Amino acid sequence: MIKILAVGDVFGAPGCNFVKKHLRKIINAEGADFVIVNGENACGGNGLDRAEADLIFSSGADVITGGNHSFRRYALMDFIEDEPRILRPLNFPVGSPGEGFCIVPVKNGLRAMVISVCGQVFMDPADSPFTAVNRLLESQKGKYDIAICDFHGEATSEKLAFAHEFDGRIQIIYGTHTHVQTADERLTPRGGGYISDIGMVGSEDSVIGISYETAVPRFTRNVRMKGIPAAENVSLRGAVFTLDEKTLYCTDVKRINYNEEDLK
Repeated sequence: MIKILAVGDVFGAPGCNFVKKHLRKIINAEGADFVIVNGENACGGNGLDRAEADLIFSSGADVITGGNHSFRRYALMDFIEDEPRILRPLNFPVGSPGEGFCIVPVKNGLRAMVISVCGQVFMDPADSPFTAVNRLLESQKGKYDIAICDFHGEATSEKLAFAHEFDGRIQIIYGTHTHVQTADERLTPRGGGYISDIGMVGSEDSVIGISYETAVPRFTRNVRMKGIPAAENVSLRGAVFTLDEKTLYCTDVKRINYNEEDLK
């Protein structure tokens, strides 16, 4: 049995502090063998820099995936080439710094290929995630045993279409970006595990991690304010995927939600 823990978007200092304080407890509680964390909003709620990346790794993450905000902090460009376990979306344009995938050991000699992609629907321009991933799977054939994909996108329809297209070729597909955990976890017909969005690490008393005071005026008065991460009632949401070590089929998908009270 192999357990993969996927953690939703870490949002700003409140999310980073929660990860630093509690991620290893959660890894132990869930019996996770391998941990993937989305870090594209870790730095002040926008982007990723070295300090936040180091914090996430030191807290127990094996790979950090990205998203449309990955390069909002220019500092990432200075070190992403030196750390293959920090991913930006695979389908960013040719020439973007870093890589959209990595192959790393998981358990008992098995190798996982972790893929980060962005959606195209209601998102910033990016190449087709379908085409990019098809090319990747073909080029890396025989170099990995398990494939895992963080699909960073707005539209559940696009995520579901992607899951259907790659069922049987990618064992674990989960969504990030909306910061809202969905309740559609499932086992797919060809042995995979799927959920449309695993949520975030951030305040439950917020608008997707941003304080009400700085988020609400955008909708009530069309006034865009600098979003300040909310710091109260922080929780960690994600999912645990269980794989059969012999067949490499996904046998269980479980949503998780931990807050401070759960971890005392």
